[in-house]
Formats: sequence, structure tokens, C-alpha cells
Amino acid sequence: MTRVLVVEDEPQLVRALEINLKARKYEVDSAPDGGTALRLAASRHPDVVLLDLGLPDMDGIDVIKGIRGWSRVPILVVSARRTSDEKVVALDAGADDYITKPFSMDEMLARLRAASRRTSPVAPSGDSVMVATEAFTVDLPAKKVTREGRDVRLTPTEWHLLEVLIHHRGRLVSQKQLLQEVWGPTYGTQANYLRVYMAQLRRKLEPDPSHPRYLITAPGMGYRFEM
Repeated sequence: MTRVLVVEDEPQLVRALEINLKARKYEVDSAPDGGTALRLAASRHPDVVLLDLGLPDMDGIDVIKGIRGWSRVPILVVSARRTSDEKVVALDAGADDYITKPFSMDEMLARLRAASRRTSPVAPSGDSVMVATEAFTVDLPAKKVTREGRDVRLTPTEWHLLEVLIHHRGRLVSQKQLLQEVWGPTYGTQANYLRVYMAQLRRKLEPDPSHPRYLITAPGMGYRFEM
């Protein structure tokens, strides 16, 4: 059973989320502030985190950074902050998705299901299970990346994006295809998501992120993985 940690200080919204999630057989823990959220994340090991950014004791961005220090759990931000810059800050800190308040419950549940799928095993495709470059090695079944002998920690979204590119290596993958495969069918125009996550992958994997060797951009078209 999937466990969801709801981090929200509005009691009515917490109650609505708990009712809807439990009705769909999710286990739910809730935290009214960032400190409680970090403690519950460490003790209860949720499968997905729903996080408001406007918390009474700390900014939600700090909660994202705190969780990302040790966990790859999918984090879905649910916030009234609407500007593109604020969304990019949250995604860059390690959030996997961003839902703007007010939101429809059906949309939130669909995005939660998509986030859960990104942590589920992917059926073998016939590709080589190991991909080795001069800079890093990717073990697809183990969902493990190593660079210079050390493990590279990727979030579920970073991993899924890399995995899709590897499965299509040497071929251009359009922005729309990447968005739909990684985030879901309603994300075909959210190109800013790709820019943020490709930048993060390059910082973690490329020897020179400003001049990428493996994660290549085709401006206005998409991306490809080159060996």
C-alpha cells in the first residue's frame, strides 16, 4: 500500500486530502509544519510527499532540501505560489512536480499516481542492462549511477528522464515525448520542467555541464543521449 505524507497547515485541506486518499486505499500521514514533516519523513518512510511551501515554521523549499539530503522519495509541491521563477526554484531544489492551488482533486490524484509510477520497476526492453561512458556508468535494473567510483544520487524524476533517454540513445527524443513519458499525458507543453531537470542531470553527470558530451540539446526540438 502506498504511503503519502501530506505537509499542509490548512486543516480543511488536510481533511479533504485524507478523505480522498484513504478512499483510494492510500495510507496517509500528515504534518502541519516543516519540522514535523522532516521527522515523519525519516520515521515513516513515505512513498510520496505532498508539500505546501507556505509553512508556519520554515519555507517548504528547506523541507525539500532536507528530504533530498537522504531520500529520493517523489515530492509533489502543492502551493499558491504561481510565478514561473517560484516553480523553477522548487523543481531545482528537488521537487518532482508542482501543483498550483486551487487544484482539482482528480488532477492531484493523477499526478500522484504518475509520481508513484516513476519509482516502480520498468519492464526490461531488450536494451543492455549496463551503460558505461567514460564519465559514468548506469545500471538500469538496479537504478544505480556511479561516477568516478562513487554513487550518484538521482531523484525519481531525474532517473526516469535519464532512463528514457538511454532507451532511445543516439536518437532524438522530442520535448513532448519526454514530458509525456516522464510526467504524464497532460504535460506536453511544460518545457521548463525539462530545462530544469536536464540542467540537474548535467551537473551530476557531465564532466563539463556547460559543454555537455552525453546529454545533448536539439534547440526547440528535444534531447538525445550520446555515448
